[in-house]
Amino acid sequence: MDLGSALSIASSGLNGIEYQYSVVAQNVANSSTTGYAAESASVTSAVAGNQGAGVRIGKTVVNVSPFLQSSLYTQNAKVSALTSSSNSLAAVASVQGSTSATSGNTQTLSDELGNVQSALTSLTSTPLDSSAQTAVITAATSLTDTIHTLASTYTQQRQTAENTIVSTVSTINQNLTQIGQLSKQIMGLQAIGSDTSSLENSRLQVMSDLSSELGVKFTATSKGDMIVTTEDGTLLPTRPDQIDLNNNTQTLPSNTWPLSATNGGTANTTITDSMYYKAGDPANSAIAGITVADGTTNISTTDITSHLTSGTLGANITLRDTTYPTMQAQLDSFSATLINRFNNAGMPLFTNGTDVDSSGAAQTPTPQSYNPTQTTPNGIVSLSSVISVSNSYATTPSQLAPDGSISTITKVLSTTFGTSSDDVDNGGTLAAPTTGLGPSGTLQAGYNGKQGLVALATSLTSAQGAVIGTASTNLTYATAVQTTINAKVTNVSGVNVNNEMAKIVALQNAYTANAKIISSVQTMFSALLNAIN
Repeated sequence: MDLGSALSIASSGLNGIEYQYSVVAQNVANSSTTGYAAESASVTSAVAGNQGAGVRIGKTVVNVSPFLQSSLYTQNAKVSALTSSSNSLAAVASVQGSTSATSGNTQTLSDELGNVQSALTSLTSTPLDSSAQTAVITAATSLTDTIHTLASTYTQQRQTAENTIVSTVSTINQNLTQIGQLSKQIMGLQAIGSDTSSLENSRLQVMSDLSSELGVKFTATSKGDMIVTTEDGTLLPTRPDQIDLNNNTQTLPSNTWPLSATNGGTANTTITDSMYYKAGDPANSAIAGITVADGTTNISTTDITSHLTSGTLGANITLRDTTYPTMQAQLDSFSATLINRFNNAGMPLFTNGTDVDSSGAAQTPTPQSYNPTQTTPNGIVSLSSVISVSNSYATTPSQLAPDGSISTITKVLSTTFGTSSDDVDNGGTLAAPTTGLGPSGTLQAGYNGKQGLVALATSLTSAQGAVIGTASTNLTYATAVQTTINAKVTNVSGVNVNNEMAKIVALQNAYTANAKIISSVQTMFSALLNAIN
């Protein structure tokens, strides 16, 4: 081997070492970066004429297991969904009390209803005692206050879910279009054979963020592009060219394309109990569905709400369109049944709030309809927000036992709080509505409406408590699975700083060896030149 070849080999070795140093430095610098995958330097032997010619620098490899990454993305979406649900439902848990036998007096609906029952029972002993009469009104008012608190909590949390949907869609758009922008750069570099590892790692981090917002699947193409779909395969374009449009139609990254959650508007919808998302009909839906840009107009017009599952977005769609409307419908049904059964016993203690005008003056109340899909007083929708103690009883508690008569009170205690078929059904006139509920007419209470009033209140609290408990329990399990998958991903893709430090020591030794070769070759060249001279 001549001196020139030796110098060339040593020089290429130094270049390879510098390249490997840069990869190690990149790994160490990002060892704590979420979603970063360790990179591996590619250095191979160069051979010319069956003789070693130094080293050749290849493309940096990003250490990723597609299967493990896919599993982690799926689990990220599950954990985010359950976290969003649990955090939201905690607000309901804090005001609904508990049906646990060991909880004591927890002020559930059944507790409050029991207080009314107890106050009425006490009144039968001293029907003319004004304090006993007032105690009934106080207990009844406390019951309606609890109903109002629950209804208000459902509405507030449903509005929070709507606001979160709009902000999450904006974040998803930003992530999608960042992926599209990075993919375009990767494709360009890959086409000319340049290294794309840093861009691929940046894209992986965005993909990780997106997987927490929405359940998605990723498919890399041979050219370096990344195709993003929902869990059921619905395309989520990351650039206009993925739906056969010119990329110049959008400035990327964007937080307004390709998805929209506002029916073309710019503000969040203010949710009311009478509003619901009308699936498949975004133009006529009081609550906006989520639409995606199509390949014709590049405008978000295709409703894909039903395809968006899991993640923060999927959870809040469920909370807004199913969970809280169902809870509201259960409470409205209970409120209607409460009014109905007291009225049936001859004591209209509870009303829909129309017995006073806006100034608080008494007026003739509007009869309460029990239509399950119309708003109060024409139906039971939103009744729980306005139910109140009758103004006539509140101002004149003695009406509870006129002239000391307890006949009506006795009937209330035996029939309103009764459990016989006549007391809870009576041909369907006293049963709590449990099907075809809500303004959409599609909601179900999930329990039997032909129960005693206290049992009905307990069933409502238990049903809602089960929803809350399931979300919390499932979150614990899902987080444990996520931790396990994360550990496996880290074993494959994570940065082991100790290993990287060991690589540095080896590279330092290699650098020293190559530097000595170069120094020796230079000495020999100098000696040769001196000899010639």
